[in-house]
Amino acid sequence: MTDTTSSTPAQAKIPVTVLTGYLGAGKTTLLNRILTEDHGKRYAVIVNEFGEIGIDNDLVVGADEDVFEMNNGCVCCTVRGDLIRVVSGLMKRQRPGKPAFDAIIVETTGLADPGPVAQTFFVDEDVKAKTQLDSVTALVDAKHVMARLDDSKEAREQVAFADRIILNKVDLVDEAALDAVEARLRALNPLAPITRAERSNVPLDSVLGVHAFDLDRILEVKPDFVNPPHGAEGHIHDEHCGHDHDHGHDHHDHGHHHGARGHAHQDDIKGIALSLDRPIDGAKFTQWLDLLLGSQGQNILRAKGIIDVQGEDRRLVFQAVHMILEGDLQRAWGVNERRWSRAVFIGRDLDEADLRRGFEACAA
Repeated sequence: MTDTTSSTPAQAKIPVTVLTGYLGAGKTTLLNRILTEDHGKRYAVIVNEFGEIGIDNDLVVGADEDVFEMNNGCVCCTVRGDLIRVVSGLMKRQRPGKPAFDAIIVETTGLADPGPVAQTFFVDEDVKAKTQLDSVTALVDAKHVMARLDDSKEAREQVAFADRIILNKVDLVDEAALDAVEARLRALNPLAPITRAERSNVPLDSVLGVHAFDLDRILEVKPDFVNPPHGAEGHIHDEHCGHDHDHGHDHHDHGHHHGARGHAHQDDIKGIALSLDRPIDGAKFTQWLDLLLGSQGQNILRAKGIIDVQGEDRRLVFQAVHMILEGDLQRAWGVNERRWSRAVFIGRDLDEADLRRGFEACAA
């Protein structure tokens, strides 16, 4: 497995937060909250717009922030190139001891797949050396998200790719509808914590500085990072149960609502949780994962895992964004700690039985 860690210390890198969500979900409202709240930090903002004329820039307030518009439409290689250019230009403004900004926020167009945006911070060596992707937050409109998930591939991908989900405009629907929405969101993405909000009003520390892509710290800041939350399929009850459930309300199993999304909404994207109580052969696992990402990487939006490698005292932690894979041996297993392997794959049209067979075939 390729070690993609850079020689530049992670703490010296500029953190990057990506805000995604379908049109009207509340991204610009959240961005304005970040820019106007009294937190003592300066943010460089990259606004990625759809179409020839920028609109959102007029809605973004805060005279002290740099706002870069990219009016180049769909997020693809063109946008990735633009991001590299813009981020490189931003980094030239930084001076030792006198930084121009503390972090970067990328607000994507509502019609964008966030995958290529996130990949930018892994594939370009110069950008990777100077920045650290912190997290991808998806905002969804509680009133309209069900319809958007039905008719928009991009809306499903935004939810599936996210590290955390803000279920916004909850004041516009009743509790039963919210439960049904949350059940469907969890089917698409079993790992991302869901925070309910009105007018994008959420604690900023639930969006900024969460280290979701920092392998060196991921087990420290999110020890259950491959364990779906309570009530979600694949959840494992372990010593970390009850941690990092920043949903803002009491969560029950809602079993009577879960069935609805499965029958009425057959989404092409889902999260698949795998686990194995036996040690894994490191060479077999690396070969299987490389082949899997090479053949199905376009359909695998995100993958994360903690692996018990035979003959190794430390745990192997990996994560993947489409075909880009990074992994490293992290802290040692505890003396009395349960040693086991678990992984979650989130993607489109994945064959769960085939994934499970491949994963289990890696057993030592």
